Amino acid sequence: MKSKTRFICQNCGASFPKWAGKCDNCQEWGTLVEQVGIPETEAKSALKKAQVSGKKLDYAGISKIEAADSKERLKTEFEDLNTVLGGGILMGSVNLLAGQPGIGKSTILMQICAEISKTRPVLYVSGEESAGQVKMRAVRLGAESDNLNFASSTSANDIAKTIETSEFALVIIDSIQTLAMDEISSAPGTVSQVTNCGNLIIRAAKATDTAVIIVGHVTKEGTLAGPKVLEHLVDVVINFEGDRYGGFKTIRAVKNRFGSTSEVAIFEMDEKGLKEVKNPSAALLAERQNTDGSIILATLEGTRPILVEIQALVAPSNFGYPKRTASGFDLNRLQLLIAVIERRTKLKLDDKDIFINVVGGMKLNDSAADLAVCMAIASATAGRKLSEDYVVFGEVGLGGEIRSAFRPDQRIAEAKKLGFKHAIAPATTKDKFVIPAKDLRETLIKYVNEK
Repeated sequence: MKSKTRFICQNCGASFPKWAGKCDNCQEWGTLVEQVGIPETEAKSALKKAQVSGKKLDYAGISKIEAADSKERLKTEFEDLNTVLGGGILMGSVNLLAGQPGIGKSTILMQICAEISKTRPVLYVSGEESAGQVKMRAVRLGAESDNLNFASSTSANDIAKTIETSEFALVIIDSIQTLAMDEISSAPGTVSQVTNCGNLIIRAAKATDTAVIIVGHVTKEGTLAGPKVLEHLVDVVINFEGDRYGGFKTIRAVKNRFGSTSEVAIFEMDEKGLKEVKNPSAALLAERQNTDGSIILATLEGTRPILVEIQALVAPSNFGYPKRTASGFDLNRLQLLIAVIERRTKLKLDDKDIFINVVGGMKLNDSAADLAVCMAIASATAGRKLSEDYVVFGEVGLGGEIRSAFRPDQRIAEAKKLGFKHAIAPATTKDKFVIPAKDLRETLIKYVNEK
């Protein structure tokens, strides 16, 4: 009986009849691995059996079914994290937590264990660390409890069987890439292992109404490693982002079946673990010096308004091709804004190196940061500064027009709370606090004042 050989991409799960250096589906290099498929005759036989082995589904009226959101939620000690999760960890939900190595995943999971184990039994399963290593972290974070249990295992079969005992309210698995099923011969971390191990754990969690948190690895580009199907299988996907060596760290949900995906929790690390930052705007601006190239931006992290400092440095280029560098801001967007400035304001930048930095390790994904970045570049180029009484926000169009921003009222309220006098913002924003700005050229000429 002849088997068909297929080559499976370990990044996206795509299947190909021949090996190639690059996956045509996800464009990744060196990810195709040879796997022997099911014999064609066996596949046809399985299809015939499936056609006659099925049975009629048990169904019920939608009005008689209990809503999943009515189930109990496990509360963590972090209010903002509870908000990101939609109110807490829902019983029976499967949550996937992803982040860079060293970002603090194990730390925050142990802090979650410490809080929930005060009242409910919790199991921490690790395939990467020994019991002694986990014990050291538990002692450091004050998570020692009779309700907190530990097991070291890489067997998805054993973990699923343990979940099915219904002895634990919460099970944490660190990590999915270390697990393997006995019935599959491929190595841990491969597409088939990650997909099937995930399916096995999810079935056990749903059958027993046990909450599960699974840790996932990320690639060097910052995306979740493994097949995309894993993200579809779980209920909640949470990204842990930030600078591993300092600055603020953020947790946001990129998928949430039980809540919003627009919320964000902001943390900072100290010797006692992670702690929430209740007023990130004040912390980010505490060491600010009002110099040329420094502009305060009123931005949003999810639905949370934050004031951050945008810094620009403009210097003569020593080479024929000027350098553009951005930290915390999209480089392609910066290139576009520089082109708009040169074309619409006549400011000469083609012989200048331009560096943009978002203070505090924040990563901006807000189109309303455009105006602040443009004003920071103009301020640094002219050697002049903006009055420290102003905050700035607004999107810049290709014609140099300044367009409206999302939720301006929240941005303005945050600026007022920290003592700012005015906001340079789109003219569509109706508030006495706002100085309307319609055109980029007029705004730069009028508000970047000499020191």
